[in-house]
Amino acid sequence: MTKTNLTWGLGRRKTSTARVRIQPGAGAFFINGRALDNFFPVLEHRNRATSPLKLLEGVQYDVFATVDGGGLIGQADAVRLGLARALKTVNPALDSGLRGGGHLTRDSRMKERKKYGRRGARRGFQFSKR
Repeated sequence: MTKTNLTWGLGRRKTSTARVRIQPGAGAFFINGRALDNFFPVLEHRNRATSPLKLLEGVQYDVFATVDGGGLIGQADAVRLGLARALKTVNPALDSGLRGGGHLTRDSRMKERKKYGRRGARRGFQFSKR
């Protein structure tokens, strides 16, 4: 991988973080040094991660992503956001298509923290009358 024409995009979802680098190429897709099919064995996760590439017409990019934290769906959505941001940087004309498809919207839903005096975030302890 050469350092020429690299464009970066950062994506986050829940506790997952993805740093995505793209460059013009043959269409290779690697996550943490592994092929896309190897990293995301489930088709739905692969479709989530690669959905911004469907807006490209004839132009192919090599995608290199580094992902850590969270689960598979969170990681796939983090890769999607990072990839969309990188594509927008390369070609600002794609902005309306990416935004219309919901690829540039950061999903801010996070797990609610556990509170003291409770069993979870909202669930209390079981009450015993006797």
